[in-house]
Amino acid sequence: MKREETIDFNIKAAWHAIARMYQQQAIKYGGTMSIGYALLNIHGEQGTPATKIGPMMGLETRSLTRLLKSMEEKGLIYRQADKTDKRSVRVMLTKEGKRRKEKARETVLRFNEAVRSEVPPEKLKYFFEVLQEIVRLIDRNEIFEREKATA
Repeated sequence: MKREETIDFNIKAAWHAIARMYQQQAIKYGGTMSIGYALLNIHGEQGTPATKIGPMMGLETRSLTRLLKSMEEKGLIYRQADKTDKRSVRVMLTKEGKRRKEKARETVLRFNEAVRSEVPPEKLKYFFEVLQEIVRLIDRNEIFEREKATA
């Protein structure tokens, strides 16, 4: 089987193309795709607990810490003690952070509109169904079970 015929190669190639596109857009505003994605995951008014951002983005603690520090240095966020649980820290958006979040949101919407204008709804429906089925298959954790039994 050629790599171009494998499912994972095609998913990864598509994601890399999307990531490059978002990165090119983010650079225009002095940011990165990671910053844009983080901004989209921070609630605009109430902020978001710092401990919730990492799992939403699939980031390890160390990477999240570096990202938040960078965002703080750029004046996009600030940290504030949670009013109800003083042990918890909420990440809040600054005025500039809210502005950049809106730009990131517009970028994502524009990409989605472009895809939806080119790809028929029925194909997108099947695309989402197939991706969900792949995730379910992986979540069942049975793909490599036979390997364990014979090892």
